[in-house]
Amino acid sequence: MRIGELAGLIGVSTRAVRHYHHLGLLPEPERRANGYREYGLRDAVALARVRRLTELGLGLDEVRDVLADDAGRELHEVLAELDADLARQEEEIRARRGRLAAVRRQAEEHGGLPAEGPVSDELAALFAQMARTSAARPGPEPAMAAKEREVLALLESTGGEGGNKRMVELLAEMTAAPGAMDRTYEVYGLLDALAEAGTDDPGVEQAGQALADCIPDAVIAALGREHWQGAAGAGAEGDGGFMAAYYAQFTPAQAQAVRRAIQLLTERAG
Repeated sequence: MRIGELAGLIGVSTRAVRHYHHLGLLPEPERRANGYREYGLRDAVALARVRRLTELGLGLDEVRDVLADDAGRELHEVLAELDADLARQEEEIRARRGRLAAVRRQAEEHGGLPAEGPVSDELAALFAQMARTSAARPGPEPAMAAKEREVLALLESTGGEGGNKRMVELLAEMTAAPGAMDRTYEVYGLLDALAEAGTDDPGVEQAGQALADCIPDAVIAALGREHWQGAAGAGAEGDGGFMAAYYAQFTPAQAQAVRRAIQLLTERAG
């Protein structure tokens, strides 16, 4: 048989046959006087076995190991490993489908997904509340609101399961009181107004005070004074940590207002 006839018989491409020769999975047959390979029944049997092994999911390196052991002992071991790996993949796919179902449910319940998504159900509910509040207010949504959602989605992704739950609980406390989200959007507006302002602008103190007033005493106490003290000292010049990156998203006046708010919260923490 010529290479094309062999490949057609087994149902693979001639390119695959040549690749198997190159890898040593299929012995090179004798060649005719004109230089063409001449394949026999034994070559077809060997190629068919290679195909069956690859269809089971074995990689070509694993196929080589199996073929090197004619007794078949290693084939059993490799197949057991393959079965365990497929079981792990099956479980991962099941978990991913579960997460996907939750995201699809969010989209149905909230009329779409936030630009920062996918996020947890709890954070999606908060973002939906923000969307409703923004829609009820005149004008476009403050840019600071979008920045806030981006940071919250980031923190949820990096905080671990326990940290995520705690963060969402605190956010729920902050927005539970009547009018709390409206007041938050007023703060967003004050911070937006500082985009072109200097650090000595009177609006800095106003925005800082308003931002601090949005944080309930219960949340301040839950986080503790050490938290606020650490936040007040973080992000200083030369600091390459997360808080430095956080402050870098603000203009100087906006960053000054946020720092002022944290200073006020530290004082309230006692």
